[in-house]
Amino acid sequence: MDFRIQHALRLISEDLRRPLVLEEIARGVNLSQPRLRSLFKAETGVTPAQHLKSLRMRKAKELLEETFLNVKQIILQIGIKDASHFARDFRDLYGLTPAEYRRRVRE
Repeated sequence: MDFRIQHALRLISEDLRRPLVLEEIARGVNLSQPRLRSLFKAETGVTPAQHLKSLRMRKAKELLEETFLNVKQIILQIGIKDASHFARDFRDLYGLTPAEYRRRVRE
């Protein structure tokens, strides 16, 4: 994998609460934004935004399984701004809402 994309992946995963600022990441890996998007997608199969969303959903799933944080607290910890989008995206990915998922895990 291209070393610039590896570095971009590290930058994205450093703090999930931080908004994705493609301009900063592109500057950090010495690429233009369009070139970063193109190379990132070619190397990973997803856009930087999709990658960040995937990381956030995985972290939310882990927090639902391992902690007693409520859904609002989890949303704050992973940097999601819209709770309804979070619930929809979580359901699309895992087939259950976050609350339903937690109930299933606890059974």
